[in-house]
Amino acid sequence: MSLQLLHEEPQVLNVGLAAFAESIARAGGKVTQIEWAPPAGGDRAVGLALARLVNHPVVEAANRKAFAAYLAAQPMLQGVGIAREVIPSLRQRLILHAGPPIGWERMCAPVRAAIIGAVMFEGWADDLEGAEKLVERGDVMLAPCHHHGAVGPMAGIISPSMPVWIVREANSGRRTFSNLNEGIGKVLRFGANSPEVLERLRWMATTLYRALEATFVEAGSIDLKPLIAQALHMGDECHNRNVAATALLSKRLLPSMLQSKASREDLAAAVTFIGATDHFCLNIAMAACKAMLDAARDVTGSSMVTAMARNGVEFGIQVSGTGDRWFVAPAPVIDGLYFPGYSPQDAARDLGDSAITETAGLGAFAMAAAPAIVNFVGGSAEDVIATTAAMGHITLGHNTAFTLPSMNFAGTPAGIDVRKVVDSGLQPIINTGIAHREPGIGQIGAGITRAPLACFTQAVVALADMVTEQ
Repeated sequence: MSLQLLHEEPQVLNVGLAAFAESIARAGGKVTQIEWAPPAGGDRAVGLALARLVNHPVVEAANRKAFAAYLAAQPMLQGVGIAREVIPSLRQRLILHAGPPIGWERMCAPVRAAIIGAVMFEGWADDLEGAEKLVERGDVMLAPCHHHGAVGPMAGIISPSMPVWIVREANSGRRTFSNLNEGIGKVLRFGANSPEVLERLRWMATTLYRALEATFVEAGSIDLKPLIAQALHMGDECHNRNVAATALLSKRLLPSMLQSKASREDLAAAVTFIGATDHFCLNIAMAACKAMLDAARDVTGSSMVTAMARNGVEFGIQVSGTGDRWFVAPAPVIDGLYFPGYSPQDAARDLGDSAITETAGLGAFAMAAAPAIVNFVGGSAEDVIATTAAMGHITLGHNTAFTLPSMNFAGTPAGIDVRKVVDSGLQPIINTGIAHREPGIGQIGAGITRAPLACFTQAVVALADMVTEQ
């Protein structure tokens, strides 16, 4: 056998230094370079924690339970409500924001400006300066949307008088919420708080709310999983692209709108607004994703990620087996396509709760469904399939309720496993909008970012300590 090998053309797998592979190639040999790095960048403590979790019977059983609960969840769109009336924990002077917890003094400029705008919208102050002083004195409380069963894109602001979407998970009865999409341009979620922004918010809380409230009296609940599944087949990924989902929702609602007791003027204005707002369904999809993931929360020992969120300063994740605890790291700057006149130097760090879509197997995890999105976030049509396929290496399974035509109708990869992220070094990918770092300017591009590995290494260590103690 050894003599035979001497006469065969060498075929080498090289792990480690690429220079070894280059030498073999120059000598005429066939060589494949394998990119490998030790888990967690070679951090010994994290590696030992990871080793305690791999194939652990408690963790494996917990993940089966958590993932099954996520798959079985049935998010139903019930309609709209006023935040203070439907979110039980939303006190009179509490404003919710996107991302993990953060104090006012550390918040990025767009989020601070959006909070000031919400104070003005509520009528708690007469001017912007007075609104800022109220918050600085602690007369207005601040909390993450996720702590109150809610999610919001970009700054993610929800204040007591704002209308919100209500999504009910049919199996548990648990409700989740999201604010209504304001459209494009200068909007509160990007930190704009001018009179025109506040006037639009007031119109949404009156005219648009009346039209939608009357519509859902006729429409009843809407099953969101089939709507999202159909949108994926029509070219959406339900994060950065929601054209099909919004059209499908409009088609579903229009007959009920016409049958409702809303005034013709309110209905005409509402239909016009929805028709001009391609991302109208994004906020609904986000609340649906939170409902599905909340079903998987608090399973002792589970390493499944139940939330990823950003506040423009920090990126945070929550894990089923560690409950409400956040694992945070600095939020990254987004690599993407910038609108003319802007560059990465103008960009805020990653911002918003909309990564809940990726956490649930949509967004970048479903980019294979939306090849046209490359015109918005960069890359090629081939890249979107490769991206979706790669995410399958760090998930517990696939969601066959959300299938991808371009991948032979495979389900989207879902159920991010912190163990697999740390073991492979493959960070979850997110496609998202890019906000200007200064308030009020708005969106300046869109692109791709990845969840910081440090969030997942922290989670692995914490989960290993909990499992060991049991």
